[in-house]
Amino acid sequence: MTPQRTPKLDRAQVVDAALRLLDEVGLDGLTLRAIAAELDVKAPALYWHFKDKQALLDEMATEIMRRMTARTAEAGGGPSEPPGDWRTVYLTTMRTLRAELLRHRDGAKVYSGARFTDTSYAAGLDASLRVLMDAGFTMATATRAWYTAYSYTIGYVIEEQAMGPNPFAGQGGYDVEARAERLAAHPLAAEAGRVMFQDFEEGFEQGLALVLAGVEALARD
Repeated sequence: MTPQRTPKLDRAQVVDAALRLLDEVGLDGLTLRAIAAELDVKAPALYWHFKDKQALLDEMATEIMRRMTARTAEAGGGPSEPPGDWRTVYLTTMRTLRAELLRHRDGAKVYSGARFTDTSYAAGLDASLRVLMDAGFTMATATRAWYTAYSYTIGYVIEEQAMGPNPFAGQGGYDVEARAERLAAHPLAAEAGRVMFQDFEEGFEQGLALVLAGVEALARD
């Protein structure tokens, strides 16, 4: 079937609707048919703009990046601003990324592995790498340092959104006490759950501090 173009519908409208619906139903419930219903169009109309669901997810991830970039610029943290201490830039970038991913239900899953559809991310990446290189990192170590924290942040939020409270659905997080009862014969594993699955804000900061300590050690080598 050849998709029919809907003159009143554009890519931005589809992405906005998809992000709204994502917050309601999560990634598993996000289908092109459901998005079409949200927009009051037939599903084939979406294929004029996106060849499949993955193409739409790529655009959704890119839009999350655009919004994060815009909010950072509004707060005075854009690439044109004086870079400051590399540690501050490094930590702030990852905290901002986490906050943006948490704005959407399953936001980290949508973002993970996406192929950005434009180059809106490039200026910020250039600026971040430049700060590290100005601090004495090589291009290779700067890239690895940045990508390690970037991967940590996305992975952490995937787990946080899967195991922590779900504010979009009004659900509580993982029952760590029930877990501890099941693991009564393994006290260290039982206690580890209280560390891993409670106070995700503190957990993120502690993990990020460990990443930063490793990066600092790398910089001294």
